[in-house]
Order: sequence, then structure tokens, then C-alpha cells
Amino acid sequence: MQKMIFRENDRGHVDFGWLKSAHSFSFGQYFDPDKMSFGALRVLNDDQVEGGQGFDRHDHNNMEIVSIPLEGALAHQDSMGNGRTIETGDVQIMSAGKGVQHAEFNADQKDPVKFLQIWVIPNERDLESRYDQKSYLQLDKHNRFATIVSPDNADLNAVHIHQDAYFNLADIDLGRKIEYTVHSEKNGLYLFVLEGKVLVENETLSRRDAIGLYQTEKIEIEACFDAKLLLIEVPMY
Repeated sequence: MQKMIFRENDRGHVDFGWLKSAHSFSFGQYFDPDKMSFGALRVLNDDQVEGGQGFDRHDHNNMEIVSIPLEGALAHQDSMGNGRTIETGDVQIMSAGKGVQHAEFNADQKDPVKFLQIWVIPNERDLESRYDQKSYLQLDKHNRFATIVSPDNADLNAVHIHQDAYFNLADIDLGRKIEYTVHSEKNGLYLFVLEGKVLVENETLSRRDAIGLYQTEKIEIEACFDAKLLLIEVPMY
């Protein structure tokens, strides 16, 4: 097994007033040659957008873009004709493919919206652009992982991604242990602690810490406090 530790205070932090963001990997004005990606996982931005503010229309191509609100709601518009709002408990994916323009704004004029913006490199280039969103509130993630992003079109509980990648959420009670088995030996695991504290492979991870693991078939996670987790499985290039 190989492992890489990513501490919260080692992330790149930017503050534009209307936008506060922490970058797990090189993005925009933050550049670290040792933090370009974790396999096909290219971007993980922990964003906070103030009320009434947002990102004006801009271009994307050949990237799978996943957004997960943590607090508040995010309004989305794109050149495919989608005009939707995603709220806490939703997951959104935009497959940029051949190219798409979109804009994102805080749906509230007063309170900030907090969300994760995650980019995954697709398994094919120049695919038709596509948009989808789903609620995961009906899924059982209490002391177990629930899949919210999957390459399997037959998984009706998850949005579909053009990559052999899986996004999973779990809420773990203090003292409980859960396991995760990797789908493919070509894949690695990126565990991001949303809240709480956990023990993974003899490493203690606190809020917004992460660990990357590969060349392993299975991992065990123990909650040192009540914890909320995001586990991303992606191919290691």
C-alpha cells in the first residue's frame, strides 16, 4: 500500500472577498508542482460564495465537474439550456466534453453558500456535453458508504460520470469502524474528512484533512469523533 497525506492547512487558500476557497490541488493562482492531482482527480476546491455573488459564464471542456453543496444553495445556468438550483443534499455533475459554458451563483442574497467543486479527468475526450443532478437524502449513509457518483448508468441513486470513478459519503458514529473495498486494482482512494476525526492506516485525520491510498484492495476507517466523510475512488494514471 502507498499513501499520501494532505493536511487542511497545507491547502492553497485564496480570499477574493466574495469568494473564499481552499484548493487541495493546484488551481488558478495557487500552484504547487507536488499537488497537481491524485490520479484522475484533478481539482477539489472547498468554496464559500457570499450572498448574491457567483461565477460569471465561463468555458469548460473535457472535464467531469461535480458540485456538492454543504450549506445553502447554488444556482446553475449553462449553454445546454439548463437552469437549475442545487441544495444541500444534492449532487450535480456537468460533463463538459466538447465544450460548455456555465455560470454559478449563490441562490441566496444574504447567506453564503458552501460547496465542494471537484474535477475528474474523463476516460474519453470530446464527448457530448451532459448535465445531471440528484438528491442523495434518501440514501442510508449512517455508518456505511452511500455512492452518489458512479460510472454505472444502471445505478439510479447516483449521477453518472465518464470515468471509472465513485464518490461516496458516510456519517460515522464515534467508535464505529467501516470498510471500503476498491472496485479495481487500477484505482486509488482519496478520503476527505468533511467533519470530525478518523483513524485510517495508522494516520489520524481531522476536519478537512485527506489521505490518498493506492495499491490496496480494502481500507478500514475508525471514527475518533462523530465524522462525515467523502471517499473518492479514481484510476491512478
